[in-house]
Amino acid sequence: MKITKLLSFFAFALLGLSSCGPNLSYLTEDLYADNRWSDDELKKIQFYVSQDIVLRREASSGVSKIESGRIKVVDGKKVEEIVIRKGTPGVFLFRPQENRFAVSFESGGRDRYLMFGPNPQARGRYVLLASDWKRTQGLVSYDNAKYYTPTSSAYAALMVDMKKVRRIALRSRTAKGRSVD
Repeated sequence: MKITKLLSFFAFALLGLSSCGPNLSYLTEDLYADNRWSDDELKKIQFYVSQDIVLRREASSGVSKIESGRIKVVDGKKVEEIVIRKGTPGVFLFRPQENRFAVSFESGGRDRYLMFGPNPQARGRYVLLASDWKRTQGLVSYDNAKYYTPTSSAYAALMVDMKKVRRIALRSRTAKGRSVD
């Protein structure tokens, strides 16, 4: 009898804690269009990445200063690697085009951001954009350098906490103006 009550208590507590966590949903073209967020509103939204993003570039043979990544040896070459793990929080920086978002997942430089945009093949989700996708990798700009990312990163998408997004949406209003009586 006591064990049943104890298990019920833990189940209830676990349910209560899980409801307090973020309610993550994919940022989609439809969600963005429905809300018509301004740049200032987008800066108040916490973004998350849906899956790991790995960036790699060949490290120069001379003396190099590695700040944000780590050096690995891949196929006998020294490679700088930057990993952005699933669930990493990011912030909106700017919008170079209407449906393109520059999102930063780390501090330390104005150019440490990745570009995301809607992809019809991914149900309109805002996914990682590359300047060129080939069979096994894509080419992205990050921190004033060119990095390669595996095609597995192609569907890394932006996610948002819908509870917080709804609060931002509720605070947004447009004044209709007033007329003299």
